[in-house]
Amino acid sequence: MMTDKKIYAIYDDDYVLLESAKHLVANGIHIRDVFSPFPIHGLDPVIGLKRTRIAITAFIYGMIGVSLALLGLWYMMIFDWPLNIGGKPNFSLFTNIPSFVPVTFEFGVLCAAHGMAITYLLRNWTLPGVIARNPYPRTTDDRFVLEIHPSDSKLSKNEIIALIDETCVLEIDEK
Repeated sequence: MMTDKKIYAIYDDDYVLLESAKHLVANGIHIRDVFSPFPIHGLDPVIGLKRTRIAITAFIYGMIGVSLALLGLWYMMIFDWPLNIGGKPNFSLFTNIPSFVPVTFEFGVLCAAHGMAITYLLRNWTLPGVIARNPYPRTTDDRFVLEIHPSDSKLSKNEIIALIDETCVLEIDEK
């Protein structure tokens, strides 16, 4: 059995792919990856994907944005060029925080959104200019593909193909 061989099972419906994945995993086949034109709800626990930690990174990026906004507002409005605007005191950050809340909130949201987008692109290797690792271009349109590495399972390649044939597969490709 060669370790660099891959088996691709191609489907035309997301529900059929989900049921096929359940059938294959129940028979001891490890599914390495799934290529799909849209997210398939309920597929992650079937193939053993863990929950994402992007919410934690969003919180961290948001707190970095809030800190930078408060630091910038303190520097510009209190330290560098204090102005008396509308009779508001300009000698401490603590007394001016209520007037800084909108800018601080918006900058925190801006940093969280941009940080999450950049993290997502870096984590999934989908940056502009990077060649995507997609075995079938039609998975961006109307096809769904399961990627199976025979070396991940205890079954032989022929047994895996026989189990895939039991599902409503359109095509089986070996690369």
